[in-house]
Amino acid sequence: MADEQNKKVNEHEEHEDEILGKAYDAKLMKRLIRYLKPYSNWVIIAIIFTVGVALLSTVRPYLTKIAIDDYILNKDSIGLRNIILILFGTLVFQGVVQYVMTYLTQWIGQKTIFDLRMGLFEHVQKLSMSFFDKNPVGRLVTRLTNDIEVLNEMFSSGIVMVFADVFIIGGILFFMFSLSWQLSLIALSVVIPLIYATIVFRRKVRSAFRDVRFFLAKMNAFLQEHASGILVVKIFNKERKTLEDFKKINYDHTKANKRSVLYYSIFFPVVELIGAISGGLIIWYGGGEVLHGILTIGILISFIQYSEMFFRPIRDLSEKYNIMQTAMASSERIFKLLDRKAAISDAENPMELKDVKGNIEFRNVWFAYINEDYVLKNISFTIKQGEKIAFVGATGAGKTSVMNLICRFYDIQKGEILIDNVNIKDIQQSDLRKNIGLVVQDIFLFSDSIANNISLNNNRINPEKIKQAAKIIGINYFIERLPLNYEQNVKERGITLSQGQRQLITFARALAYNPKILILDEATSSVDTHSEILIQRAIDKLMEGRTSIIIAHRLSTIQKCDKIIVMHKGEIREIGTHQELLELGGIYSKLYQLQYKESLA
Repeated sequence: MADEQNKKVNEHEEHEDEILGKAYDAKLMKRLIRYLKPYSNWVIIAIIFTVGVALLSTVRPYLTKIAIDDYILNKDSIGLRNIILILFGTLVFQGVVQYVMTYLTQWIGQKTIFDLRMGLFEHVQKLSMSFFDKNPVGRLVTRLTNDIEVLNEMFSSGIVMVFADVFIIGGILFFMFSLSWQLSLIALSVVIPLIYATIVFRRKVRSAFRDVRFFLAKMNAFLQEHASGILVVKIFNKERKTLEDFKKINYDHTKANKRSVLYYSIFFPVVELIGAISGGLIIWYGGGEVLHGILTIGILISFIQYSEMFFRPIRDLSEKYNIMQTAMASSERIFKLLDRKAAISDAENPMELKDVKGNIEFRNVWFAYINEDYVLKNISFTIKQGEKIAFVGATGAGKTSVMNLICRFYDIQKGEILIDNVNIKDIQQSDLRKNIGLVVQDIFLFSDSIANNISLNNNRINPEKIKQAAKIIGINYFIERLPLNYEQNVKERGITLSQGQRQLITFARALAYNPKILILDEATSSVDTHSEILIQRAIDKLMEGRTSIIIAHRLSTIQKCDKIIVMHKGEIREIGTHQELLELGGIYSKLYQLQYKESLA
């Protein structure tokens, strides 16, 4: 049932990815512009330089007209020299202005994207565990990389450069109509088919770009999942099937890109053809006017230049539209993620935990990950300061859910959970978790040094504390034999270390933080007998004066606990010491006898 619901959620998320992307959304644009506010003065300067480039580029054909009509036809060599120098100076000045404008727009884009990416990453870290249960890592990677990079293109060469294209078109029209309004109308007679071609192109390419973004996110999710699970792929000989599945996604992504390429390959030649027709009409009509002495040869040549220049910003605006289109699709996804509220939020006036003792109490707790499919049902128990408590039961009994709730990774539907008689919903999450040490079965090490994996770059945990934690756990010997000792990089997920070594490092990590409450979730399941003995010795020292919760399948590791809580199908069935539960002859006794027989076998 839960798998079906998760599947529906994932399908809904993928469907949303596919349909997002309006041609233009004023609300989204308004939100994007806010990120430019810190650099508003630089944006204004960039726009001024953009206008300067536009004016300088449109004045050149007019200077050509003056050179021909006033100096070449009149054989005025001095005047021609002077106008050439002016034209050359204009080109040099335009190059300088364009360099400053390009550098400034790119700088603004990079600064804006840096702020946006940092804000998005910070927000993602604050989201609740339930969010990560439903969203593939590959999709989040796409949001933080590809989608952000699309916005970079819009900020650096989209918004500001639109002004350049608009001013260039305006300047061209001004000079054209000032020279000859009749010839201008002839030149612009092709605008209607150009507009129609642009509308068709925009509609087609919008659909293609939407599909490209969708299949890219799907590809990233597939790659992340199968790279992480490469061991399973290899051991079950799934390489060929995995390759076929990837081939299908890759083909769909390529097909969507080829569609966009097709539309570009049709649109730009059409624009060139329309431009050529416009040039032909200018030569046909303008040439006749020159022959009749109505127009000068200089005006005709400058008109041809203006005609060629006119269609260039039209093509650029179509390109800007595509940038805007993909930016709208990406920004909609990004803001959708930014607007996602954390399922768990702190109270408005949270209570500060001071001098935590470690008393824990569950009062009639009901909890479900999805709707009312409860995995914990009316759970009540009390753990006193310094007690060692173990949770046992079959897989799916609800043991790990208890751990998740104590850390407040999820919120309960009914009941109360208290730490030192304070409801954890009234405690700030960061304040609560800094008092809890957690070692889980799913080991995770960062691609960093062993020292940083133990301290997690916490400045309050100095090298001496790191070494002390490693010594208590008993891993200092193997660390000191490494070439770089504590500075040895363990690579991604600690791939250079054995399973047992990785588990021991995570145990040292929990010890270094010196928590008031310690939770061990199957902490010894991945280590050999020798390592388990080391951990058991460390646990005995670590648990002194500290509330400890052990979730274990190996019943031999919990016999010394003050209390053992036996769970079955989300309910507490038995509570007592190891000896008491054996004498009871219930679930725990059967589990113990089963494991005892297995160990003898």
